[in-house]
Amino acid sequence: MKIRSITYFLNPNWPLDERKLRQAGQFLTEAREAFESSGYEVQTARLATVPFPHLLGEKQINDLPKLAGALEAALPSTGAAYASLGPALIEAPESYAVIPEAIAATQNIFFSGEMASARKGLSLAAVQACAEVIARCAPITPDGFANLRFAALANVPAGAPFFPAAYHEGEQIAFALATEAADLAVEAFDHAASVADGRNALVHALEENARKLTKAADFLKYKFNIRFGGIDYSLAPFPAEAQSLGTAMERLGVPAVGLHGSLAAAAILTEAIDRANFPRCGFSGLMLPVLEDSTLARRAAEGTLTVKDLLLYSAVCGTGLDTLPLPGDVTAGQLTPLLLDLAALALRLDKPLTARLMPVPGKQAGDPTGFDFEFFANSKVMALGAQELKSVLKGSQSFDLSPKR
Repeated sequence: MKIRSITYFLNPNWPLDERKLRQAGQFLTEAREAFESSGYEVQTARLATVPFPHLLGEKQINDLPKLAGALEAALPSTGAAYASLGPALIEAPESYAVIPEAIAATQNIFFSGEMASARKGLSLAAVQACAEVIARCAPITPDGFANLRFAALANVPAGAPFFPAAYHEGEQIAFALATEAADLAVEAFDHAASVADGRNALVHALEENARKLTKAADFLKYKFNIRFGGIDYSLAPFPAEAQSLGTAMERLGVPAVGLHGSLAAAAILTEAIDRANFPRCGFSGLMLPVLEDSTLARRAAEGTLTVKDLLLYSAVCGTGLDTLPLPGDVTAGQLTPLLLDLAALALRLDKPLTARLMPVPGKQAGDPTGFDFEFFANSKVMALGAQELKSVLKGSQSFDLSPKR
């Protein structure tokens, strides 16, 4: 298991407050040392801010590329590799349209867009706006890679340490841990004699690691007088078989992820996370990013694993739809129904879900992807069975969607 990110949450103000950024750098330097001394590889340190509409205000919202550029320039001094400027907000409809320009102007700054929440309801206008962002970001680079830095959010609270979903609220600084822990699931079910045996082994591994992580986190919390938000045990994978959630699902007995039985495997793994005792935050579910998981990438290339399958698994487990390679000519109107389904699922099940969709310019369904990125396993472009919405679902209103009781 590795630490994917130590994520530091703050309000950096605009113009950026250099004192706050220095404090972030001091904390992240010592935090990395503390967790490495506890035996963990720390892949990255990251910053997550309050939503950028709060930083800029309505009158300055077009300054987002300037803000993003300034924050990116400040990153080396903080020790952070990446930063998230949080979501465009339903109550600030003008905030969505400025994101593509800010993404094009930077390389290490992430964004998101709010579609729905329990308090604000589901906004059809925001769903459409997120689809427009994805469609506009797709051609920024020839491989569609720019959309790696944008996610549409449904019912996602502040404090989740995984990017692009991470954002902060309030003035009290905090930190949280995002883990890369798919290998714990693979190991737990590798030689399990039963579901209960494998589940118990996974729970034990999660709790044993959590004790060590929490001990180091508590030291940092008291030394820096900073809130520890918790651990997001979403079992994030790496594109190698031993670190693949797809592999873990197949070790449970599913012949190939995407075939029937996969939903049960996903539910078993996620329920094990629910059983474990640890200070939790964020999703703490099952993360199934197609391009970041070698087994999922292979099953998608074979056609065994589809977009609808991944949406279905979101109902019992994880974080939503992540790094899905889609046809390059997909329109915002075709992306909107998929995002709407995800938002409705999040509200009805009262769980956080995100969509990070990656249309690949010049590619059609079935074409091989060609990403050159160490955290990606190449696959094939997945078909999107969607057409533009009609009637009332094509409107711009917001409405409540209460969770199922």
